[in-house]
Amino acid sequence: MGYKKEDVTKILITHKHPDHTGEIRSFPNAKVYISKIEAEEMKLEGDNIIPVEFNNGSYYNFTNSEKITDNIYLIEAKGHTTGNSIVIAEKEDKYYMFHGDVTYTDEALYANKLSVVFEDLELARETLDNVREFVSNNPTVYLSTHTPLGPENLENVYIIDLDNQP
Repeated sequence: MGYKKEDVTKILITHKHPDHTGEIRSFPNAKVYISKIEAEEMKLEGDNIIPVEFNNGSYYNFTNSEKITDNIYLIEAKGHTTGNSIVIAEKEDKYYMFHGDVTYTDEALYANKLSVVFEDLELARETLDNVREFVSNNPTVYLSTHTPLGPENLENVYIIDLDNQP
């Protein structure tokens, strides 16, 4: 894409699993935003680690959020892990949701099924319910990390419609 790893200045981590964090060390100039819970569990330290405590209050129907910069929010979304987060970027009256592993696929979102891995079942269910409520009420591009539909959804600016699965 034409970027060098030194050009990256901010990284937002959804959760501690190595398939989402394994290469953060490769970005020497990046501030790494991660929930305080996950940072502590991973024993992440250093001036570039920003442990997020979600001090900006609610974001729509989500209880806790942290504004990272204009139009970019880290949202507390516990369940998959104890410090799981969602990233929401706002652009041109649309919302781009990078959700880590709340669901592994778009099909699971439509079917209202949790991911197969979670540390807290009750919180995972609450998070998925909040995600479904949010995407039902706001034009949202759902960007999953474990399905080929994530890049396709982004490229096509595909708005999720839970009542009409493609």
